[in-house]
Amino acid sequence: MTADVTLLPDEALALAKTALMRVGMVEAAATALARATMDAEAAGKGAVGFAHLTDYLHALVDGRIDGCAEPLITSPVPAILKCDVMGGVAQYGFDIASEELVTKARALGVSIFTAHNSYTTGELGWYAARLAAEGLVAIAATNGPALLAGAGATQPVYSTNPLAFAAPLADGRFVLMDQSSSATAFVKVREAAARGEPIPGDWALDQDGRPTTDPFAAMQGALLAFGGARGANIALMVEILAAGLTGANWSLDAPDFQAGDASPGAGLFVLALSPQLLADDFTARLEAQVERLSRDYGVHVPGLGRLSRQQAAESAGIVLPRQLFDSISSFRRN
Repeated sequence: MTADVTLLPDEALALAKTALMRVGMVEAAATALARATMDAEAAGKGAVGFAHLTDYLHALVDGRIDGCAEPLITSPVPAILKCDVMGGVAQYGFDIASEELVTKARALGVSIFTAHNSYTTGELGWYAARLAAEGLVAIAATNGPALLAGAGATQPVYSTNPLAFAAPLADGRFVLMDQSSSATAFVKVREAAARGEPIPGDWALDQDGRPTTDPFAAMQGALLAFGGARGANIALMVEILAAGLTGANWSLDAPDFQAGDASPGAGLFVLALSPQLLADDFTARLEAQVERLSRDYGVHVPGLGRLSRQQAAESAGIVLPRQLFDSISSFRRN
């Protein structure tokens, strides 16, 4: 068996950035996407880390991402930043706008960032975590090509439509929730197919609308929402935030992110709130409450270990399967 590859953070960033630039992405965009990829990987979100980077690389080669796109950011009113990604990647647009977004939230109490005309937005929690690290409460929503059946439907009408939420604690950590509206992420089904393994029977439907444990049939059918109609309702809410309010493609109208030469035209909605303007002692109270929930009631509070995992990766590095490392290293422009 070929040994896995361990990379220190700078080496991992260089791997991602170099591969992206070799297939035509400008340096600033490649830097932003490489950093988001590394952050996801170091946080233990491998499915939306370097494994997902190969989707971006294929999309650049095939024309689904414009590697030279320069995001256009406008501010129709002081609290709102609107970004036309211009067929590029939302990570780059958010990277450009983040400092102003934070400044506006601190001054006004609230600010909103929207993006459209984007490829997939990657790890949604990355956007919320960036703001929580600045002391803000954040909510983020995104959509993409239709993969998920709506309530009562057997065909895909929504993307997995994840929703993320982050809130800062006084000690620098933050609560972070990042979950799809589907019973599982599409990449989990794709990974099961690659391994030749079955999936749980409540994850997806086949093309005929029947529950299936075959990941290949699931990819030709539709994912199911978590919690039935309740999860599907959240998917609709995310669709309205991420596509309706941003002007992005509805999921039904979004081209495939894995094939063709057209961008999915995905949308991203991010709301930032300044908790200090609402409650002076918010972060201290939240930290005490999180500690009480965890210590006295055994509650798992998501996100608390993200910083420690990323710090561990700073010294120990990240481990990539040799096949994935070789695949990323091999990308070249046609």
